[in-house]
Amino acid sequence: MRIYGVDFTCAPRRGKPITAAVGLLKNGALRIERIEQLASFAEFERLLARPGPWVGGFDFPFSLPRELVRDLGWPREWPKLVAHCAAMSRLDLRAALDAYRASRLAGVKYAHRATDLPARSSSPMKLVNPPVALMFHEGAPRVLAAGVQVPALAEGDPRRASSSASGSPTRAIRGASTRPPGARRGAESWKRSKPVSRSAYRCAWAKRSKSWSSPRARQTCSMR
Repeated sequence: MRIYGVDFTCAPRRGKPITAAVGLLKNGALRIERIEQLASFAEFERLLARPGPWVGGFDFPFSLPRELVRDLGWPREWPKLVAHCAAMSRLDLRAALDAYRASRLAGVKYAHRATDLPARSSSPMKLVNPPVALMFHEGAPRVLAAGVQVPALAEGDPRRASSSASGSPTRAIRGASTRPPGARRGAESWKRSKPVSRSAYRCAWAKRSKSWSSPRARQTCSMR
């Protein structure tokens, strides 16, 4: 079974691409085969269109909090909600979320999904640090248009199954994809590995990309 772990951005470009860890699940062991850097939404759409069977975990929210949707009177069915938001410009979405946040009491400015706190995920309303609302705005419509299966939300192609993987699952995929040089590839070795720090993660990516040739990247890694 092919596995995709996708670190998403709402503004992909060569300097900050959408990053996909491509793995193979076989005999109960997950082996990361390669890392792909998708510098445009067109490349991301081609990944979604790849024939199955595969399962993908995508680091952006697939939907919005029920409370927010109810209060704003937006469609409650997922395909209709995604289409409604996709028809809005980014500025219109920002304005709607800003106005809704301003209408709420201090301390409860952000509505949350039931799974946000257990998963340690940000509210999909957030527009900065990280801008997950904008990631939803760019990612969910493309998932819907690709016709992939989204459990409990869209039947789609059962050979291409997708889910939101915000929080801990994505950090685990990152840890696997930034395994130190020389480390064993076995599943047990990966399970026993220590958490990868943000600086180590960036350094590992620099070494694997063209940015390793820059003096700044080398200096960052030498300071660790």
